[in-house]
Amino acid sequence: MASQYSGDDFYCDVAIPAPERLDVVHEDDLVLAFHHTRPYWRTHIVVVPKQHIPSFTTLTSADEKVARRLFAVVQAIATETERTTGAAAVLTNLGDYQDSKHLHIHVHSGPRT
Repeated sequence: MASQYSGDDFYCDVAIPAPERLDVVHEDDLVLAFHHTRPYWRTHIVVVPKQHIPSFTTLTSADEKVARRLFAVVQAIATETERTTGAAAVLTNLGDYQDSKHLHIHVHSGPRT
């Protein structure tokens, strides 16, 4: 699925409209979290707002409700990842490092795959 995608917003185009195609960890009205479709680490979960927000650096006060929920979900997933694996990292990419132009946060642990 992801290996065939060639657009610039995988989350709006594929993940959010069809979460049943993903290994979902969390879903509510504002946030979707799922195991990465092409994981870089043994544990690799992506957390995205369902509302299109282009990047961490474009967040505004109008996004406060979504941002608060996003970070609460990231915190819960990172806590559980740390508890079960002994360590966790939280990462987001910006600019040219951001393949999909939709705010997304990676929670990961373990060696690279």
